[in-house]
Amino acid sequence: MTFSTLRRDWLGNVRGDLLAGIVVALALIPEALAFSIIAGVDPQVGLYAAFSIAVVCAIAGGRPGMISAATGAVALVIASLVRDHGVQYVFATAVLAGLLQIGAGLLRLGALMRFVSRSVITGFVNALAILIFLAQLPELTGVHWTVYAMTAGGLAIIYLFPRLSRAIPSPLVCIVVLTAIAMWLELPIRTVGDMGAFPEHLPAFALPAVPLGWQTLSIIFPYAVTVAAVGLLESLMTASIIDDFTDTPSDKSRECKGQGLANIAAGLLGGMPGCAMIGQSVINVKSGGRGRLSTFTAGVVLLVLVVFLGPWVRQIPMAALVAVMIMVSISTFSWTSLRNLATHPKSSSAVMLATVAVVVATHNLALGVLVGVLLSAVFFASKVHMVLRVESALAEGGALRRYAVHGQVFFASSEAMVAAFDFHEAVPAVCIDLAHAHFWDITAVDALDRVVHKFRRHGVAVEVTGLNRASRTMIERYGTHDKPGRAAAAPH
Repeated sequence: MTFSTLRRDWLGNVRGDLLAGIVVALALIPEALAFSIIAGVDPQVGLYAAFSIAVVCAIAGGRPGMISAATGAVALVIASLVRDHGVQYVFATAVLAGLLQIGAGLLRLGALMRFVSRSVITGFVNALAILIFLAQLPELTGVHWTVYAMTAGGLAIIYLFPRLSRAIPSPLVCIVVLTAIAMWLELPIRTVGDMGAFPEHLPAFALPAVPLGWQTLSIIFPYAVTVAAVGLLESLMTASIIDDFTDTPSDKSRECKGQGLANIAAGLLGGMPGCAMIGQSVINVKSGGRGRLSTFTAGVVLLVLVVFLGPWVRQIPMAALVAVMIMVSISTFSWTSLRNLATHPKSSSAVMLATVAVVVATHNLALGVLVGVLLSAVFFASKVHMVLRVESALAEGGALRRYAVHGQVFFASSEAMVAAFDFHEAVPAVCIDLAHAHFWDITAVDALDRVVHKFRRHGVAVEVTGLNRASRTMIERYGTHDKPGRAAAAPH
């Protein structure tokens, strides 16, 4: 990296980055607290994660101006791990997930994002919104009526305050106002302080207190793989969005490695794993943040606020966080996708709905995305298969049958190609013209072998013509019939 690049990323927009970073830090506090509650960990775990991940990604990430911290997607993944094994296993999972993400960056797996269709991304976002909403229901079940009133009031503040001013994030206004009301009226409702210890000091380096052995690895490895996959997926999607917003490129492989280093740092500093945040990143960009300084400022200011103003933050009522998370859920969900169900292709809608269904049923975002990608591949293969066609015509006074293959021949279309030939027609010779076809895999080569061998078993002379260089190379290497140009002679 050159000095000019460092100067541009860190000092090219100092005023805008500092102001945007402060705004994002204020907006991060309620979300970091709420995601800690979702994961079932003490508030300090989410707050330390937000600080460490933001700071490390500001330095090592591949997308300047993108905000990374503790997120709802990762919180949902690790919730069962916290419940079954404790928070120390979360720290170990963060370290292992970080190592896996660094490995993905070294292998340049960020390029695989091009195989994730828009339908899968929409399903991913919708499922995340539904899960975040469902996670709030326990706080709204069997509680005092004041909880419902406070939650409704919080939502009113969140959606109405921007009409008065956008200088301060409305979720932060919601937190401050509801906290003041709860303290003034001494309402009998749960607060953040009831959820566990709050940070009173700066985070300290410490190795996860878990046994080193195969048993521990067997516990954390499935979670680490899921956290790594979900984190990279959400981070790379967010990077692409910020690329479009700022009309600047990003280094996806570096982003994978940066996210990995950030999760390792979070685990060693007592934080939960995390990833990029779509909402906060958009807030940063719209607030004027463009460089790495904005992300760095957000992390540092957040830590200062929670460590030195912790006694005040402890008084935040849970109803305020529920209101914030309901807003996050509503704003995250792609409502236009519901209208698009009637107009988009049925295959695209099926992929989106399948992704949502699998994620909501399993609470596994990575599994849902995998199912969506596989369905997209199946539908794509079926479409390509429909494009393949084989035309035939008699020539040489009925002494030769010419077959012209058009389209892509691979594992999904090879059987259709074989079925298009008439092996029982009484003709002395056949010419298979492949000038308008392309062979992609061994299955396609095997299909051509079967066609040629079957004709020859019926006593028909076969010639294969028109192969392009790539197809010819593959057929010469893996085919079993005579090489093109050396087949049994046939009249032309």
